[in-house]
Amino acid sequence: MKSFAAKVEEGVKGENGKPSVGPVYRNLLSEKGFPPIDSEITTAWDIFCKSVEKFPGNKMLGWRPIVDKKVGPYVWKTYKEAYEEVLQIGSALRALGAEPGCRVGIYGINCPQWIIAMEACAAHTLICVPLYDTLGSGAVDYIVDHAEIDFVFVQDTKIKGLLEPDSICSKRLKAIVSFTNVSKEDSIKASEIGVKTYSWLDFLHMGREKPEEISPPKPFNTCTIMYTSGTSGDPKGVVLTHEAVATFVVGVDLFMDQFEDKMTHEDVYLSFLPLAHILDRMNEEYFFRKGASVGYYHGDLNVLRDDIQELKPTYLAGVPRVFERIHEGIQKALQELNPRRRFIFNALYKHKLSWLNRGYSHSKASPMADLIAFRKIRDKLGGRIRLLISGGAPLSPEIEEFLRVTCCCFVLQGYGLTETLGGTAMCIPDEMCMLGTVGIPAVYNEIRLEEVAEMGYDPLGENPAGEICIRGKCLFSGYYKNPKLTDEVLKDGWFHTGDIGEIQPNGVLKIIDRKKNLIKLSQGEYVALENLENIYGQNSVVQDIWVYGDSFKSMLVAVIVPNPEVVNRWAKDLGLNKPFEELCSLTELQEHIILELKSTAEKNKLKRFEYIKAVTVEIKSFDLERDLVTATLKNKRNNLLKYYQAQVDEMYRKLASKKI
Repeated sequence: MKSFAAKVEEGVKGENGKPSVGPVYRNLLSEKGFPPIDSEITTAWDIFCKSVEKFPGNKMLGWRPIVDKKVGPYVWKTYKEAYEEVLQIGSALRALGAEPGCRVGIYGINCPQWIIAMEACAAHTLICVPLYDTLGSGAVDYIVDHAEIDFVFVQDTKIKGLLEPDSICSKRLKAIVSFTNVSKEDSIKASEIGVKTYSWLDFLHMGREKPEEISPPKPFNTCTIMYTSGTSGDPKGVVLTHEAVATFVVGVDLFMDQFEDKMTHEDVYLSFLPLAHILDRMNEEYFFRKGASVGYYHGDLNVLRDDIQELKPTYLAGVPRVFERIHEGIQKALQELNPRRRFIFNALYKHKLSWLNRGYSHSKASPMADLIAFRKIRDKLGGRIRLLISGGAPLSPEIEEFLRVTCCCFVLQGYGLTETLGGTAMCIPDEMCMLGTVGIPAVYNEIRLEEVAEMGYDPLGENPAGEICIRGKCLFSGYYKNPKLTDEVLKDGWFHTGDIGEIQPNGVLKIIDRKKNLIKLSQGEYVALENLENIYGQNSVVQDIWVYGDSFKSMLVAVIVPNPEVVNRWAKDLGLNKPFEELCSLTELQEHIILELKSTAEKNKLKRFEYIKAVTVEIKSFDLERDLVTATLKNKRNNLLKYYQAQVDEMYRKLASKKI
């Protein structure tokens, strides 16, 4: 069997209360040791500067101006133009009193100003701190206070919230710089409380009037403090150094460069995931390293397809929900085809899949099938797409396979956390044996598994599994002002992720569970809730699911957001002619969903105590607006429980009455 990762240390059996640890794995490029670091790229500032030197006239940052409420075509800043603005913005910051090591907030939608402010921070060894209101109510106040932020760049529509009399921001901030303009009302309000406000053009003018020599960072300097919510508690400030950022980008470059179809300065990335989140931030850093182009969506995810058609990107990255929606859209279109055309599509699908499974690349597996059927799907993604990457949570193998066959491009899963700069592991293009996995270790990291006895995971067992631990050069320095939490997760140089993984015989990593979402039911049985959500989520009737268990109860319940198309088909078969909202209130639908979940449980050989015994049917998907999910659309369990407490109590009341 071909091995895709190098085993560099053997595992060690646990003793004296210590858990067993599995073998240490590295990328094959690092088998004999990590490759030498590029001496020209040792900081995030170097990444940008070197590309300005090499590609001054290349398109760097693209956006779509809105004129008379109409969205126009993309316009661009070149690398040279962006650099000139960076120098001016950096000079203006220094003129305000920002000194090296000072924390500067950036708050707003992805746009060129976001990146220019970020690079201006790097130019003067200032620390960029992204602010993100979907981390939860009060999160912006918390971060501004915790990180001691004096200056913030902000989207114009968010200025008003920063000036609220009761907010910490209004008392802490010294200056606010708008991405665009400052309204007269906001300017007056800020002036009354002693906060200076600047439009973007005014701030550029200040920088031109008061030029300041740059003060570039050293590799050991902090580049950014990126706050991440997890699923409970206050946001954690993840400290990332310039060296870690630069090393990560160089590692991605080395990894991608070994494949025939390489990324170049002609590639175009569509940025729509939040820049305050590590996945998009590092994607953009990599594109800047290549001298390539980044185009920003115009702010409305509901019409993202319009930006795709206008930009025609070669690279898209998203969380699984993005790709699930693409899959749902294609499936809906297939259902509308006449039976003959649908039969032809399915036959071509099976034909191409068979050649992919024999080891052929996606472009050579079946050019005929691509031409007849799948080219149209590629055209929906702009017509030039070469790479789709999914991260943030597991993508189901069924959807990954479908996209690999139909999108006429590389489709990969990756794995990482903010603490590991988002790219701990990555799949290899066109390796179908990696379907449903997250691939192999990144070039400058090592991976091993650690025993989790209470869950039955043994890294030295027949099927090696355990908590994923990361060591290497692409790791965070610690949690800002929280040494206790840092010590809990960083032990002997190994970062304990809280994720449960399996090492396949070929050295490939698969995510199977989550350590922290383990609960014990009243009968003493442990249940991994996130794992169950992934399993039950495979059923076509489920669009969103939150599984809940109580240590004082013996049964599991769930809140389900059903798939409208599946529900409507079910209703049609029963002769029910009602709107979706009314169907969701029917007891018959609840019973149908429970039977569907039981079928899924049996299919996956779940234990009886892992069966869902009652459901509440919800019409609206769990969303950021209600603070029910994280930025990567993971369930916030505490918030979901607060929101659905009444429904949970009612489900358990009914279950108890059935037992009497």
